Amino acid sequence: MFIGEYNHTIDEKGRLAVPVKFRTDFKPGAVVTKGLDNCLFVFTKKAWNELAEKLSKLPISQSKSRAFARLMLAGAMDVKLDSQGRIILPEYLREYSSLKKKTVVAGVYNRLEIWDENLWNVYRNSIEKESTNIANELGDLGI
Repeated sequence: MFIGEYNHTIDEKGRLAVPVKFRTDFKPGAVVTKGLDNCLFVFTKKAWNELAEKLSKLPISQSKSRAFARLMLAGAMDVKLDSQGRIILPEYLREYSSLKKKTVVAGVYNRLEIWDENLWNVYRNSIEKESTNIANELGDLGI
Protein backbone atom coordinates (compact mmCIF):
# COMPACT_ATOMS: atom_id res chain seq x y z
CA MET A 1 0.00 0.00 0.00
CA PHE A 2 1.28 3.45 -0.93
CA ILE A 3 0.69 6.19 1.65
CA GLY A 4 2.27 9.50 2.56
CA GLU A 5 3.36 12.80 1.01
CA TYR A 6 6.86 13.36 -0.36
CA ASN A 7 8.40 16.53 -1.79
CA HIS A 8 10.61 16.01 -4.83
CA THR A 9 11.92 18.00 -7.76
CA ILE A 10 11.91 17.31 -11.47
CA ASP A 11 15.30 17.85 -13.08
CA GLU A 12 15.95 19.55 -16.42
CA LYS A 13 15.64 16.19 -18.23
CA GLY A 14 12.17 15.50 -16.82
CA ARG A 15 13.37 12.92 -14.28
CA LEU A 16 11.66 12.48 -10.93
CA ALA A 17 12.94 10.38 -8.04
CA VAL A 18 10.47 7.80 -6.75
CA PRO A 19 10.40 7.85 -2.94
CA VAL A 20 12.91 5.31 -1.64
CA LYS A 21 10.34 3.26 0.28
CA PHE A 22 8.41 2.55 -2.96
CA ARG A 23 11.25 1.74 -5.33
CA THR A 24 11.12 -2.02 -4.81
CA ASP A 25 7.47 -2.04 -5.91
CA PHE A 26 8.35 -0.25 -9.14
CA LYS A 27 11.55 -2.14 -9.93
CA PRO A 28 9.80 -4.38 -12.53
CA GLY A 29 8.53 -1.22 -14.21
CA ALA A 30 5.61 1.16 -13.89
CA VAL A 31 3.00 2.97 -15.90
CA VAL A 32 2.45 6.70 -15.60
CA THR A 33 -0.72 8.21 -17.02
CA LYS A 34 -2.97 11.23 -16.94
CA GLY A 35 -4.73 11.27 -13.62
CA LEU A 36 -7.73 13.12 -12.32
CA ASP A 37 -7.75 16.54 -10.64
CA ASN A 38 -4.76 17.69 -12.70
CA CYS A 39 -2.19 15.19 -11.44
CA LEU A 40 -0.43 12.11 -12.81
CA PHE A 41 -1.06 8.56 -11.66
CA VAL A 42 1.77 6.05 -11.36
CA PHE A 43 0.83 2.38 -11.13
CA THR A 44 2.85 -0.78 -10.62
CA LYS A 45 2.60 -3.10 -13.62
CA LYS A 46 0.28 -5.40 -11.65
CA ALA A 47 -2.09 -2.60 -10.58
CA TRP A 48 -2.04 -1.17 -14.11
CA ASN A 49 -2.97 -4.51 -15.66
CA GLU A 50 -5.88 -4.83 -13.22
CA LEU A 51 -7.12 -1.34 -14.11
CA ALA A 52 -6.67 -1.87 -17.84
CA GLU A 53 -8.69 -5.08 -17.60
CA LYS A 54 -11.55 -3.19 -15.93
CA LEU A 55 -11.36 -0.44 -18.54
CA SER A 56 -11.56 -3.01 -21.32
CA LYS A 57 -14.90 -4.16 -19.92
CA LEU A 58 -16.53 -0.73 -20.02
CA PRO A 59 -19.30 -0.47 -22.61
CA ILE A 60 -17.83 0.95 -25.81
CA SER A 61 -21.28 2.24 -26.74
CA GLN A 62 -21.22 4.84 -23.93
CA SER A 63 -19.34 8.04 -24.68
CA LYS A 64 -18.20 8.57 -21.07
CA SER A 65 -16.77 5.07 -20.95
CA ARG A 66 -14.85 5.68 -24.16
CA ALA A 67 -13.64 9.06 -22.94
CA PHE A 68 -12.37 7.71 -19.62
CA ALA A 69 -10.64 4.76 -21.26
CA ARG A 70 -8.96 7.13 -23.72
CA LEU A 71 -7.81 9.43 -20.93
CA MET A 72 -6.25 6.60 -18.97
CA LEU A 73 -4.94 4.37 -21.76
CA ALA A 74 -3.94 6.73 -24.58
CA GLY A 75 -2.22 9.02 -22.08
CA ALA A 76 -0.19 6.20 -20.51
CA MET A 77 3.53 5.54 -20.81
CA ASP A 78 5.65 2.62 -19.60
CA VAL A 79 8.53 3.83 -17.44
CA LYS A 80 11.50 2.16 -15.76
CA LEU A 81 13.48 3.23 -12.73
CA ASP A 82 17.03 4.24 -13.54
CA SER A 83 19.98 3.32 -11.32
CA GLN A 84 19.18 6.29 -9.05
CA GLY A 85 15.49 5.41 -8.64
CA ARG A 86 14.18 8.04 -11.06
CA ILE A 87 11.55 7.84 -13.77
CA ILE A 88 11.34 10.07 -16.82
CA LEU A 89 8.06 11.95 -17.11
CA PRO A 90 7.30 12.64 -20.77
CA GLU A 91 6.77 16.27 -21.74
CA TYR A 92 3.10 15.76 -22.67
CA LEU A 93 2.36 14.39 -19.18
CA ARG A 94 4.24 17.23 -17.48
CA GLU A 95 2.24 19.72 -19.54
CA TYR A 96 -1.06 17.98 -18.75
CA SER A 97 -0.42 18.17 -15.00
CA SER A 98 1.27 21.60 -15.02
CA LEU A 99 4.41 20.11 -13.48
CA LYS A 100 7.30 22.51 -13.24
CA LYS A 101 10.14 21.77 -10.82
CA LYS A 102 8.73 21.30 -7.32
CA THR A 103 6.36 18.37 -6.93
CA VAL A 104 4.53 16.35 -4.33
CA VAL A 105 4.39 12.59 -4.69
CA ALA A 106 1.36 11.30 -2.78
CA GLY A 107 0.79 7.66 -1.96
CA VAL A 108 -2.86 6.79 -2.57
CA TYR A 109 -3.33 3.09 -1.78
CA ASN A 110 -2.61 1.34 -5.11
CA ARG A 111 -0.96 4.24 -6.93
CA LEU A 112 1.24 7.26 -6.57
CA GLU A 113 0.00 10.66 -7.61
CA ILE A 114 2.40 13.31 -8.86
CA TRP A 115 1.29 16.88 -8.30
CA ASP A 116 2.73 20.30 -8.97
CA GLU A 117 3.54 21.49 -5.44
CA ASN A 118 1.41 24.66 -5.68
CA LEU A 119 -1.59 22.82 -7.14
CA TRP A 120 -1.29 20.15 -4.43
CA ASN A 121 -1.30 22.78 -1.67
CA VAL A 122 -4.40 24.46 -3.08
CA TYR A 123 -6.17 21.11 -3.53
CA ARG A 124 -5.19 19.78 -0.09
CA ASN A 125 -6.27 22.99 1.66
CA SER A 126 -9.68 22.94 -0.05
CA ILE A 127 -10.23 19.27 0.82
CA GLU A 128 -9.16 19.78 4.41
CA LYS A 129 -11.70 22.60 4.78
CA GLU A 130 -14.42 20.31 3.43
CA SER A 131 -13.36 17.18 5.32
CA THR A 132 -16.40 17.10 7.62
CA ASN A 133 -18.84 17.41 4.72
CA ILE A 134 -16.95 14.78 2.73
CA ALA A 135 -16.95 12.41 5.71
CA ASN A 136 -20.70 12.89 6.17
CA GLU A 137 -21.36 12.04 2.52
CA LEU A 138 -19.08 9.01 2.58
CA GLY A 139 -20.80 7.81 5.74
CA ASP A 140 -23.70 6.78 3.51
CA LEU A 141 -21.27 4.43 1.74
CA GLY A 142 -20.30 2.71 4.96
CA ILE A 143 -16.99 4.51 5.47
